[in-house]
Amino acid sequence: MGLLRSLVMMLLLIWFLWLPGLRAQPPNSARALDALLQDYAYQALVLVRPKTGTIYDGVVPSDLSGIKISALRLRSGSLRRKGVDMYKEFKIHPGVIEQPYVERLVLVYQNLGNWSLRYYPLSNYTYLAPVLGLLAYSASNLSATNLPELDIRATGDPITIRFPDVKSAPDGLVAKCVWFDLQGSPSFSNVASGNECSTVQQGHFSIVVESIAPSPEPASPPPSGGAPNVPGPTGQEKKSNSKVGIIVGSVLGGILLLVLLSFLVFWVQKLKEKKKMQQMERAAEVGEALQMTSVGETKAPAAMVTRTQPTLENEYVP
Repeated sequence: MGLLRSLVMMLLLIWFLWLPGLRAQPPNSARALDALLQDYAYQALVLVRPKTGTIYDGVVPSDLSGIKISALRLRSGSLRRKGVDMYKEFKIHPGVIEQPYVERLVLVYQNLGNWSLRYYPLSNYTYLAPVLGLLAYSASNLSATNLPELDIRATGDPITIRFPDVKSAPDGLVAKCVWFDLQGSPSFSNVASGNECSTVQQGHFSIVVESIAPSPEPASPPPSGGAPNVPGPTGQEKKSNSKVGIIVGSVLGGILLLVLLSFLVFWVQKLKEKKKMQQMERAAEVGEALQMTSVGETKAPAAMVTRTQPTLENEYVP
């Protein structure tokens, strides 16, 4: 039974590792992503003895490869009086305050890279730079997760963001700054110096340009006597069909493994029975066969050799 139990556990482990639906998936919303990145950014502080005013880069899981995060712990008074000369692409001038007040806070930096469009889709616009995020959290407990953001605001000069390697806007189009608040609502403003935006609040920022919509092609008439052209499945339908296929494949795979497991259990039982029969046959062959003799009308085994003959005691008397 120990061998059988081990085989069952091994097969179940293989099945769970193979099952696509159980693999880790990226967050399905920008707010869920913020909470996850806050957790990983704080881990960069927990792993060391963090110094105030020092930037610590965090590491994201492999399924979010391409996203960069950092954490910067500051005293609230120092942030208000001195600001931060340069925190990645952000320059924070003096006069920034937070609500509610905390003695220390952590500024979490995000660079969403190639994930920008997924978490911040913007209809009729094309990104010329990745989405950058700056969010503030309390630093009272560096092991905390799912922390609410602090509300930080610039009461003096605004916070400036300098985007490196901004793509050129197509001829005739003007690039714009875009700011997403914590609910994901966009607001637009002008770009300064070709790659600089400004803000008085935290959130997510980028540089975009309006997309040039291609002129619609005239619909070709259906062939004579034929049915009209039917559009193929959209990307959403293909994605839905792919999910259904994964679920069906997983269920069929599980059923197949259970069938194989049943055959394995049956085979092990048959093997045990066969082995037991072989042991009984060998034990029967090793035993000595007795000769049968007739006693009246019945047959009984008879020994071929008699036991040692008894000896009278007086035969040894001198």
